[in-house]
Amino acid sequence: MGILRLVARIMGRISTFRSYQFVLLLAAALAVVAFYYFGSERQNFSSTTKRIKQTQASHNTNRNDADLTVDIGDVGDSEGYRTKKGDSGAVDQSYHALMMFTKVDKSRSLQDKFRVAMLSMVKHGHFLEGEVLVLHFVSDQASQAVGERMLDEFLLDATFEYEVLFHDVVALTQKLFPIVEAMQKHFSAGSGAYYSDAIFFLSVAMHHIMPESLTRIVQLDLDLKYRTNIRDLFQEFDRFPPGAVIGIAREMQPVYRHTFWQYRKENPQTKVGSPPPDGLPGFNSGVMLLDLRAMRASVLYNQLLKPSNVAKLADQYRFRGHLGDQDFFTMIGMEHPELFYSLACRWNRQLCTWWRDHGYGDVFQLYYRCDGPVYIYHGNCNTPIPDD
Repeated sequence: MGILRLVARIMGRISTFRSYQFVLLLAAALAVVAFYYFGSERQNFSSTTKRIKQTQASHNTNRNDADLTVDIGDVGDSEGYRTKKGDSGAVDQSYHALMMFTKVDKSRSLQDKFRVAMLSMVKHGHFLEGEVLVLHFVSDQASQAVGERMLDEFLLDATFEYEVLFHDVVALTQKLFPIVEAMQKHFSAGSGAYYSDAIFFLSVAMHHIMPESLTRIVQLDLDLKYRTNIRDLFQEFDRFPPGAVIGIAREMQPVYRHTFWQYRKENPQTKVGSPPPDGLPGFNSGVMLLDLRAMRASVLYNQLLKPSNVAKLADQYRFRGHLGDQDFFTMIGMEHPELFYSLACRWNRQLCTWWRDHGYGDVFQLYYRCDGPVYIYHGNCNTPIPDD
């Protein structure tokens, strides 16, 4: 009512002013009314921003591709960085790939490897309409900043739709540690070593860490060079036999011939650590297909994660490794090969020849040989990757 009395007093004086003064007074009166009226509704920039965010959140929640940004956010550690979408924004199918991206800010070598990997992936990558490649990076904050700058360049010429997500390495490690703590002492190089960190067992327990809406993911090392469409790698999931939960290529050096030396000495007829095609050379974790749905459903696989069963198998095979998840998969694969789909060596053509010059030159080629065209080169142990 105070507003109306104010307006009445102003209008009462109108007759004493000329026309231009009348206009000025009327404008002032309306401004006062507008201020009080809209002020009473408490509309401001903050509330408008909040409504926009709520609208966006509602839109994201209703998306068909429920295994992308929204549900991955359930992990509580992910941050979306960049998205390239088609005009419609509709996604019929998503392909998830994860890479470890820690300490990259301190290493020019890792940055160079990342450049080779991403540029070759983009060069050969092709996806159908309605498909999106979701790139996950497990990273520390400093490395994330470096990664964002590099991806601005590397993804510039991508012809496919993609999303980029960074996951906080500290948050994931905290979730992983209770699950993998017991196996670290069996498969780590020692305190402070690279693979002694729990995060390097992520693939072992990823089915417990990621939300259930995420059912398949490919985990890739940084030191790779792609020579074919990465989409074709995901088709290998369809080749899994019943009971298999992980697709992984064999180790292409006599690493496990050496690691299992005591077991081999006590069991001279064993195939453990022997070369292909009849032997069990172990696995290399540079390229892995993780069927998270199958991993969650497999009673056998989850039993093997129990500390008592890890210790039992490590004792049975006299096993003491230093390569993290790769050692765990190799060990349980000796006992339960049915859990694994053997990915062709062409999908993880390892180039390291260290063991050839360290006591195993006579048998090295039995492990190293890989026939057929190479789909992915793996420059492990800092081995140069051939030019195209």
